Amino acid sequence: MEIFHKPIMLKEITDALTLKPSDIFVDCTLGGAGHSVEIIKHIPNGRLIGIDKDEEALKFAGVQLKNFSNVTLVKSDFKNFESVLDNLNIEKVDGFLLDLGVSSHQIDTAERGFSFRFDGPLDMRMDKNQELTAFDVVNTYSKQDLIKILKIYGEEQFANLIVNNIVKHRQTALIKTTKELNFIIEQCLPKRIVYKSGGAGKKTFQALRIEVNQELAGLEKSLNKMIGRLNLGGRIFVMSFHSLEDRIVKTVFKFNASGCICPPGTPVCICGHKPKLKLINRKPITASQEEQTTNPRSTSAKLRIAEKI
Repeated sequence: MEIFHKPIMLKEITDALTLKPSDIFVDCTLGGAGHSVEIIKHIPNGRLIGIDKDEEALKFAGVQLKNFSNVTLVKSDFKNFESVLDNLNIEKVDGFLLDLGVSSHQIDTAERGFSFRFDGPLDMRMDKNQELTAFDVVNTYSKQDLIKILKIYGEEQFANLIVNNIVKHRQTALIKTTKELNFIIEQCLPKRIVYKSGGAGKKTFQALRIEVNQELAGLEKSLNKMIGRLNLGGRIFVMSFHSLEDRIVKTVFKFNASGCICPPGTPVCICGHKPKLKLINRKPITASQEEQTTNPRSTSAKLRIAEKI
């Protein structure tokens, strides 16, 4: 069976585990179970719960984890982790892993429409049962909304140029494939950008993927809920690949690791805020140079770890 996804910073994550044999761990974005296959070895008498909304990922992960009896796999979005735990009658757990990246398998499968490097339908759905696709976003969103998406989610400095060209083309014919969209993007950008390493459409495709899958919606709320469901000493691992994601994770962790949050100059604390977390790393951990060389997709990864106190 093909490799679904090469786990990023696997050693850094497993080295930071503090699990006991009977602990419960939740991999909220299971993917191909690259991380979970190693994590479960630390909890032989415990339980691993794997959540993913991609049916192909769950199928592959099931094969990878078939030799372990203490595994529960659930098709769901990580934002629904509380209902998953409630349905399993689990109140608290000892660890969460949230890998916010897209799997290699998803990117490299042309018909999933995630990459401009392959010709496929404009899809980009992680959950193929949902209705909204990249085709819908590109062909039906207003000019103003598309510009906003590209600027915020893609941090694309040429958002206006790209969207103007998209709108111009879709007035003649619907934009149906990844290659069509990439050609439209390349047409309107300076040649120095078109031939730049990484591809001219990289930021636009990223922005569309985030919008289609609502990747940032509810992330802050979900992280706070995860912290609330951790046992004392439990750890939460979050790996992000986008500055907006990392900013949200950093803010949530910093707030929950802070004591008094009264305005500066307040003579006596009146907020009563107590720290819930201890930051294991104040600056994000990045992949080693060796890993970045062998797996270029690890280059933008940032890992933050915190412990419940």
